[in-house]
Amino acid sequence: MSNISKAVLAYSGGLDTSVILKWLQDTYHCEVVTFTADLGQGDELAAVRPKALQFGIAPENIYIDDLREEFVRDFVFPMFRANTVYEGEYLLGTSIARPLIAKRMIEIVNLTAADAVVHGATGKGNDQVRFELGAYALKPGIKIIAPWREWDLLSREKLLAYAERHGIPVEMKHKQGGSPYSMDANLLHISYEGRHLEDPSAEAEESMWRWTVSPEAAPDAAEYVDLEFARGDLVAIDGQRLPAHELLARLNQLGGKHGIGRIDLVENRYVGMKSRGCYETPGGTILLPAHRAIESITLDREVAHLKDDLMPRYASLIYNGYWWSPERLALQTLIDHTQQKVNGWVRVKLYKGNVIVVGRDSKTDSLFDSTIATFEDDAGAYDQTDAGGFIKLNALRLRIAANLAKRTN
Repeated sequence: MSNISKAVLAYSGGLDTSVILKWLQDTYHCEVVTFTADLGQGDELAAVRPKALQFGIAPENIYIDDLREEFVRDFVFPMFRANTVYEGEYLLGTSIARPLIAKRMIEIVNLTAADAVVHGATGKGNDQVRFELGAYALKPGIKIIAPWREWDLLSREKLLAYAERHGIPVEMKHKQGGSPYSMDANLLHISYEGRHLEDPSAEAEESMWRWTVSPEAAPDAAEYVDLEFARGDLVAIDGQRLPAHELLARLNQLGGKHGIGRIDLVENRYVGMKSRGCYETPGGTILLPAHRAIESITLDREVAHLKDDLMPRYASLIYNGYWWSPERLALQTLIDHTQQKVNGWVRVKLYKGNVIVVGRDSKTDSLFDSTIATFEDDAGAYDQTDAGGFIKLNALRLRIAANLAKRTN
């Protein structure tokens, strides 16, 4: 332990990392640099600096960095170009933030000549893998401290007791007592784990949700929204062009208002266990079908199918912490190449938890030809007799196999 003189701690100011800060000082006796990534958490960042100062962190060692635009522009949007969904439901709101946090931590290590990075991920979770794979990919010789793999504070109740003994302020105690939810928030989502959510048969409390109203409480009138895409990325909402992070924030507001984006799932963690969590991803839940809708008229059929084939692999790479791997980078190059002509607009209708695509068009890149697709007279644009030969050729192997089966039975 004595060979670490300075460590960069990924610090949220919440229960886990507040305890870790004090534990680091008492256990490693090293200088601590705190790093907090502003990824759109909102008001919870206000207490970060005072808490760090309270425990003796030098002002110059407190980094609170606004990474919102980089997060959406360079991580969220590239992921959505692939229409990425893990295990059919999860839009990877936690997973996609980790490589950016790892990147900035290593930059701060280099700026401050630190020896190690410290994270608050538990030994049961995926984030330990994501943080550490990212750190090693970007600085192979970095030392990593993972307190949950070293200490004996292996429950949230023990953490709360430690915090109380050491005068560590803890926000968000549950109003009915007990430990708070384990939460993660950024511009893409909020996740909730722990408490009675550990019983997969129990419905989440309505009071838990923060960004979304219930579908029952959503407005009775539908709202129509026009989304404009350029090279596969959202660039405007209802004609208003905004920075990427403001576009996603606007989608979150729209989705939350209409009860869109809640999911309750049991996922398969990288470390081998099943874990139940609840997620609010209102903006992403609107963005995904809208992006697929603009692709539906601008992508070649086989290119679209190839993307769908590759998406589960791409999703697993992000979920499992391989954002900086050569295979993810190679896949991203292919995905981005497919998006060069994904330009146009999509109209969605938002209503009581539903996102309904009601229109799409691309003035420059649409492959939809109404003169061919029409059910009316196409004036010879398509020769229907061509289908007969196509069908016979594709049926040939089936007919040969059927004739063989008939002879051998």
